[in-house]
Amino acid sequence: MPMHPIFEAKAAAATPIWFVSSTNGMSTPESIAPAAQTFAKAAGFEAKAGDCLLVPGGQGRTFGVLFGLGSDKDVDPFLPGKLPQLLPAGAYRFANAPRDSRLAALAFALGAYRFSRYREQPEKSVRLALPEGVDAADLSRIVDATTLARDLINTPANDMGPAELEAAARSVAKTFGAKTRSIVGDDLLKQNFPLVHAVGRAAARAPRLVDLVWGNPKHPKVTLAGKGVCFDSGGLDIKPENAMLLMKKDMGGAATALALAQLIMDAKLKVRLRVLIPAVENAVSGSAMRPLDVYPSRKGLHVEIGNTDAEGRLILADAMALADEDEPDLLVDFGTLTGAARAALGPELPPFYTSDEGLASALACHAEAENDPLWRMPLWRRYDSLLDSKVADLSNIGAGPFAGSIICALFLQRFVTRAKSWLHFDIYAWNPSTKPARPEGGELQAARALYALLKERYA
Repeated sequence: MPMHPIFEAKAAAATPIWFVSSTNGMSTPESIAPAAQTFAKAAGFEAKAGDCLLVPGGQGRTFGVLFGLGSDKDVDPFLPGKLPQLLPAGAYRFANAPRDSRLAALAFALGAYRFSRYREQPEKSVRLALPEGVDAADLSRIVDATTLARDLINTPANDMGPAELEAAARSVAKTFGAKTRSIVGDDLLKQNFPLVHAVGRAAARAPRLVDLVWGNPKHPKVTLAGKGVCFDSGGLDIKPENAMLLMKKDMGGAATALALAQLIMDAKLKVRLRVLIPAVENAVSGSAMRPLDVYPSRKGLHVEIGNTDAEGRLILADAMALADEDEPDLLVDFGTLTGAARAALGPELPPFYTSDEGLASALACHAEAENDPLWRMPLWRRYDSLLDSKVADLSNIGAGPFAGSIICALFLQRFVTRAKSWLHFDIYAWNPSTKPARPEGGELQAARALYALLKERYA
């Protein structure tokens, strides 16, 4: 993959950026030119976190930039993500090392993102000469994958329905020579995906299951499943207005799976990759599924519909049952699934679930190293009985208001019996407000940590 346009290789003519700590007053690195230090003192620059000071040079040029990191004890590695919005057009370089040069460069690129499909954004060419030792190709593929996920999630449902989500998957597949097939509409019933069909049948736009395969069949099998609810009205258990407002992002799990798949394929990891995306719209019509309806699943388990707004786990259940038949070495599912996860951990810290202790430990380490926050939650067996139904094998919701994210994970675990390892992510896929490197809107969560783990295992 070519280097992302925000990066450039040559640093000779680039304007220097000095990172300055505020610990014990403003400690200025020795590398800062005396003239810049004098100007900073005269301007009252205190190096608070995110403070930015342009130091003028001759002939209207910028001599350099001072950027505050705040206290040494609590430096956000993504803080340099503020720079693209603060700097004038031009090429820049890091004159001294921030806390982590690689993460700082990644943050710089991610902070430059803007969603411009429907509104023209002012163009400003801000570029960064990459620090020495940073892998330009790998950083570029991470930026491209993040852009893919953000663009998909930010696109409203009128332009991102099941067919458009399938087209996005096919576009990624075509770029890397992957094979893709899709099962659409009533063919879902013929090929035994009754839960995907039940959720999506009420919409004017046909539900489907997209199946992407790439890589050497002899390599370890890694399968990704992503919830692709392109809009979620809640069904007959319809959502209130405030809860429905962001439901264009309910296909964030599918966007995450596609972004991670792009990373894996572009890096040519030695895996046999499979991506499964059940793509539907959860709509209201005369053919909508009803509370207390009972449907079979691909796994053979019959599911009672305790709430039609708990639809994401239904479509994932059929997709994961298909994946499980293949006995993958690793099965990973992503979904914007429960408000309970947000109540417990907020929008920035997605929970993950697994019974594989080694996998959990390795993933937590990579999440920390990549500044891609994750938190392990328990598959608490004593809550399993809360899924009991009086008329079916299980209900799609728990018998009470508590532990909603855990109960969703336990529901999905019922459909995984053959995979050697399984990871479940209950993501938010959205930034409620702008923070360094994370503009308000769609967000890629968990994928960078997982990509680092897979690189370590299968590079």
